[in-house]
Amino acid sequence: MNDVEAMTTGHATALGVLQGLGEFLPISSSGHLIVVPWLLGWPEHGLAFDVALHLGTLAAVLYAFIGDWWRLGSAALRGALRGNPFAEAEGRLLGLIALASVPGAVAGLLLEDWADTTFRSPALVAVSMALMGAVLFAADRIGGSHAGSEDVSVGHALLIGVAQAAAIVPGVSRSGATISMARLLGYRREEAARFSFLLAPPITFGAVLVKVPKLLAAGGGDGPLVAGMVAAAVVGFLSIRVLLSYVRTRDYSPFVYYRFAFAAVVAVVLFLGR
Repeated sequence: MNDVEAMTTGHATALGVLQGLGEFLPISSSGHLIVVPWLLGWPEHGLAFDVALHLGTLAAVLYAFIGDWWRLGSAALRGALRGNPFAEAEGRLLGLIALASVPGAVAGLLLEDWADTTFRSPALVAVSMALMGAVLFAADRIGGSHAGSEDVSVGHALLIGVAQAAAIVPGVSRSGATISMARLLGYRREEAARFSFLLAPPITFGAVLVKVPKLLAAGGGDGPLVAGMVAAAVVGFLSIRVLLSYVRTRDYSPFVYYRFAFAAVVAVVLFLGR
């Protein structure tokens, strides 16, 4: 029996909850999926199981923004029928989302083996959680608040895409990195979060296509896997709603403090010889 098959439904559900929280709140789902089982002595489940949980959060973000996706897709289709899919602003935004997904896809292909092995280190998670916490704090303080989705340019899309690519390192946080870059580029807090969420489906879908068939072929534990994905979907949807509502009037500092506290706990446990 492999470690994923040995996982209980309770463990998988708890990991799904962590995935749903960490994928959209800027606290790193991958960091939590590595460190929490390590702290609690749960079976090692591996990157493929983590990616499978992304099916749940993929469903959550598609459902949460179904109206946005309809408008973006319709605009691109209308433009394409006239010979220019980017003729309308929302069609252009869809193209920029696709462009911003390229750096992450390239990083995933080049660093897949490292992501499966070397990067799955609690010490690395602690360091990246703390460093990204400092980046998020600085970006939220010095970033402007004048730009919205209509201001996304090719250059901005590529910079935010590069930030997303950095999230292949556990603890960085895909949402944390993209929100930080968007804030540095002057995007309002809610707009930064919204663009980050719209960036999630392409890169997530690509990772799922690569990893999930391998997990299922290896015997991925159907019951626990489904429980984890359902938990990730429900909690992910709620996380999106909570964060968008929260940042309309408040800053990202609670997430920064949480990241520092999480890193400190891991550092103490490592120091004590866990």
